[in-house]
Amino acid sequence: MSMMGELSYFLGLQVKQSKEGIHLSQTKYAKELVKKFGLDGAKDFDTSMGTSNKEFGVNVEGQSVDEKQYRSMIGSLLYLTASRPDIAFSVGICARYQANPKEVHLKAVKRIIRYVKGTTAYGLWYLMGTSLDLIGYSDADWAGSADDRKSTSGACFYIGHCLVAWHSKK
Repeated sequence: MSMMGELSYFLGLQVKQSKEGIHLSQTKYAKELVKKFGLDGAKDFDTSMGTSNKEFGVNVEGQSVDEKQYRSMIGSLLYLTASRPDIAFSVGICARYQANPKEVHLKAVKRIIRYVKGTTAYGLWYLMGTSLDLIGYSDADWAGSADDRKSTSGACFYIGHCLVAWHSKK
């Protein structure tokens, strides 16, 4: 084994090291994802999902869309969540409709991609000299789904001020 210099790319993650800490991102992949789905000329969104998600549900009306393309978009976004916890919940919601996606679901996935377009440099920032205290947060909506009365829960865990694990599940 030999030392080949400072680490800059590891398992699909771009690694930027400085005196302040380490930044992990998938900037290159995010840009390729936006281009792959033809949204590089589209306007950015400030958020990955709207505040009202009434369009999601079991009995959604509308035109069906290409399942293969929809699943490809979801899979690409799921890969991006390795360094982007900000989109994990939105992608998880949209992933529920892969069996029979409608236009409204495709529109929501495209919104996430347009959000990614404006935030390609986002990632995880690990500060040097942070404390090693383990801190965890969790929440649930207690049967908030009107369709099946199931709960959506989520949790995130930090070591000091650095996010190390996150989870959202219905």
